[in-house]
Amino acid sequence: MPNHGPEASCGSHALRISRVEGAVVSDVEDSVATEEPLAIEIVYGPRHQRQVKALSVTMRTPGADAELAAGFLLTEGIVQDVDDIDELYPTGGNTIRVVLAPHVALNLATIERNFYMTSSCGVCGKGSLAALETFCPPRRPNGFSMDISILHSLPATLRQAQALFLSTGGLHACGLFDENGKLLDIKEDVGRHNALDKLIGSRLLADELPVRNCMVLFSGRASFELIQKTIMAGIPMAASVGAPSSLAVSVAKRFGVTLVGFLQNNHCNIYEDRSCITGLRRESMS
Repeated sequence: MPNHGPEASCGSHALRISRVEGAVVSDVEDSVATEEPLAIEIVYGPRHQRQVKALSVTMRTPGADAELAAGFLLTEGIVQDVDDIDELYPTGGNTIRVVLAPHVALNLATIERNFYMTSSCGVCGKGSLAALETFCPPRRPNGFSMDISILHSLPATLRQAQALFLSTGGLHACGLFDENGKLLDIKEDVGRHNALDKLIGSRLLADELPVRNCMVLFSGRASFELIQKTIMAGIPMAASVGAPSSLAVSVAKRFGVTLVGFLQNNHCNIYEDRSCITGLRRESMS
């Protein structure tokens, strides 16, 4: 288990604003979601020849930075297990350093190329899929299922647990649920991908990967990047309150992930593997 120290969390920022109702203005205090950069550095190489590399900078909401860094390294294929990480610690100035175990072999040219391929801009669908197939751990057949009545209840459960969203209105959330609809964990961030990395990173640091008996719910849309991270964590089902992208649907189909979109107001679309949703019935013929 890697060591990582306590982290200060400041997910929202209070400020004075002018609130207008019709033509009436009043001065009130409000909260906005905090957004600050986090630089992720890695220490790698043999013990007698350790090297430090600035790997990535992401805009995030402070809090769970260790989980965010760990989840990012896992979903980018740099680490595969908690034993690949010796230590995580902040170095000051919104920077966190991840000390990799000496046995972790890195091909920096490949890593940097795949960062480009798997970015949310979607520049190359075929290249992104090829990169994912290279780094994805072996997957078991999808044995997870959930009743449709439970599935419909999840957005309300997620929303009620979004403490920072309720105070700021400006944060995405990812929730991890079991088959009975119990919320096991939730992470919030200004970035959808950061929220999921935090969620996955918390499981990695607890040595609870792959996650085969749970599903993840996104508060926004389902992009390729989110489904890619879901697959890297071994999660068998993903749902979003918004729309999936075409590449998200393709990659879910390729890797056997149940994918649900537009999950809100007792409605949803099942884009992949309807057999994993129980309690469905055909529309009656009149």
